[in-house]
Amino acid sequence: MPAAACGPVDGTVEVVDPGLPGERPARCVAVVGVSEKVFAGHFPGFAIFPGVCVVEYVQRGALATMPEREPGGRWVLAAVESSRFLSPVYPGDELTSEYVWSRKDGGWRCRASAATGRGPAAQIRLRFENRDAPGPVAGAGERSEQDRGADAG
Repeated sequence: MPAAACGPVDGTVEVVDPGLPGERPARCVAVVGVSEKVFAGHFPGFAIFPGVCVVEYVQRGALATMPEREPGGRWVLAAVESSRFLSPVYPGDELTSEYVWSRKDGGWRCRASAATGRGPAAQIRLRFENRDAPGPVAGAGERSEQDRGADAG
């Protein structure tokens, strides 16, 4: 099942194993195409895939492997809680990512690792929230109905 979206990368993420929470991690793979548009400026003559693009591929894989989604929910990335880049990713690399999921405070947390054939490339922790879930707190970058009403008066 390929996962693609609008963002800084052109490729798609393929779910290799949807995983089983508590038993085995989910796994995805993406090929970093030599024609990715980011390579034109990063860096001319010595192309390196930017870390934000690695995060984008990991985020796409996370959305594709998120366990136990409620029907009708709108799950969105609420935070990149941490990221550590361990080695460069180059044009043509196959980026394999693994995802370990946990539930916390009504949302999902994902501990992800990404690697190329040369070894580990990144460790990333993501937090997802259901924006259609009832609750008093507006999500990241959003304002509550009460805040919007205050602007009108």
